[in-house]
Amino acid sequence: MWIMDIRDESNPVIISTLPLPPADEYLGRKGRFGAHNLHENQPLPTSFSSDTLIFGTYFNGGLRVHDISDPFRPEEVAYFVPEEAHEEKGININDVYVDENGLVYAIDRFA
Repeated sequence: MWIMDIRDESNPVIISTLPLPPADEYLGRKGRFGAHNLHENQPLPTSFSSDTLIFGTYFNGGLRVHDISDPFRPEEVAYFVPEEAHEEKGININDVYVDENGLVYAIDRFA
């Protein structure tokens, strides 16, 4: 995932890339690996909203949280990778929602 400078909307510029989980730990696991979905950071009364944290899913790489307070140097600050619950398919974390209390709901489509 990229962070882009869109001050000039006709000329977006990539300023950084969010660090990936270590691919060698996940490419050999069952299921897919890679960035998939983000918590939609909308200012709703029942939704967590942050100017500095991005919550994203990475299929078998689990849930990742990145701090973008310095958009030129984003950092992974937390992650959760559950044990494989499905013997044939592994894990597949493909959606995430964070409520107004900071409680994270991550969905594994195979569990």
